[in-house]
Amino acid sequence: MGQDIRQTDFDPADFAEFQRLLAQETEALQGRLDAGDFDRSTYVAGLELEACLVDRHAFPAGRNAEYLQRLASQRVGAELSRFNIEINGTPRPLRQKGLAEMESELRHLWAYCCDIAHEEECTLAMIGILPTLRESDLCLANMTPLKRFYALNREILLRRGGRPLHLDIRGHQRLTLSRGDVMLEAGATSFQPHMQVPVQLAPRYFNASLILSAPLVAVSANSPYLFGRQLWEETRIPLVEQAVNSVEPSQWPRVTFGAEYMRASPIECFRENLRHYPVLLPVRSQEPSATLPHLRLHHGTIWRWNRPLIGFDDSGTAHVRIEQRVMPAGPSHIDMIANAALYFGAAYALATRLDPPEDRLPFRAARENFYRAARQGLAAPLEWLDGEQIDAGSLLQECILPLAKEGLLQLRVDSADIARYTEVIAARLRTGQTGAAWQRAFVAAHGSDCARLTAAYLEHQRSAMPVHEWDV
Repeated sequence: MGQDIRQTDFDPADFAEFQRLLAQETEALQGRLDAGDFDRSTYVAGLELEACLVDRHAFPAGRNAEYLQRLASQRVGAELSRFNIEINGTPRPLRQKGLAEMESELRHLWAYCCDIAHEEECTLAMIGILPTLRESDLCLANMTPLKRFYALNREILLRRGGRPLHLDIRGHQRLTLSRGDVMLEAGATSFQPHMQVPVQLAPRYFNASLILSAPLVAVSANSPYLFGRQLWEETRIPLVEQAVNSVEPSQWPRVTFGAEYMRASPIECFRENLRHYPVLLPVRSQEPSATLPHLRLHHGTIWRWNRPLIGFDDSGTAHVRIEQRVMPAGPSHIDMIANAALYFGAAYALATRLDPPEDRLPFRAARENFYRAARQGLAAPLEWLDGEQIDAGSLLQECILPLAKEGLLQLRVDSADIARYTEVIAARLRTGQTGAAWQRAFVAAHGSDCARLTAAYLEHQRSAMPVHEWDV
């Protein structure tokens, strides 16, 4: 949801002025890209992890204000609901021991966060959708009291003319309901790796990320249940889209897989923002215009599943990074870093191929693959390069995993770490046990007791074992 804001009431003049500044900064970005005023070489990796605060009975605990005050860490902040937090890893070069260092930092920060949670008689869960989540938990009373959240909720509803948001997810079972706010979005938590890339290759990396979205969501699926209903393998996807995206057919959805590949430059995405997405938060920034603050704020209110981001280092040099948003939180630290390694390596291998894979897989197919994989997981039938038909599990085993190994080697990641993380993925594929598959197997064995499922999940999570080793 981005940084907090100073005001929540806006008038037409605020929107007009912000639109003017947004257009100005979009042209400034074009000029900087044309001038080559961007980092052109460094590969840097980062991560964001959203997590749930839960009470001693494994139900959501709306205490993030007290918790974050006690925690006092710049690496951890609030999310949309009072029972969610977000952990941010330190960006580090994607080479040698970079992945292992990411995992080590995440483990130590998570342990500290859990220790502080225990002082609040809570614990933390990293899972796409908490099985004990109730519809009553997703209410405005549980919205984190930050101005940006209240303003976004109001502006989205104003653009709907006050009409309620509708949720209709058809999977193994069906769930339908209507809501008068955006709090359903708070039911989903994700793991988001970032990859800073050379600006001249940013379109190739963005397109590779789109193509990889289907196999990534299939192998990482961890959200099969919502309000006690078994829906998609990764129910986060339709939940988040419908929680914010219930718009008229003529409007562009704000949570989206996108409309096409990037052809030549990241500016294409930002011109799309300017033309097709109404401003939601017309807040004047006091930051220097050189940092494109209005462009970045507006971009943060459009939630593409793969999102190119503009950032600046301490010297003011601009960079481009790709934020991969399709994967859920959990089940374990090593599972998530293995997922990130799979993404980083395969994206590098695809983006540096002489024959661009986006020339051999229509955008339509990449998008359809994504939703099939979210719905069916490793069993999803996918279209691959040159029209090849293959299921997601076989595609990962035969193509994506070897590509990831190749890419990580070319990035000069430590060979022992490559072997360790790719073996986690290989074992998950051999067993077929993703987080979603484990949850379904547990319910099949023990019944649909959401509290018992969550308690068992948390116990396994504390063991630090990868999910393919979890028993039911």
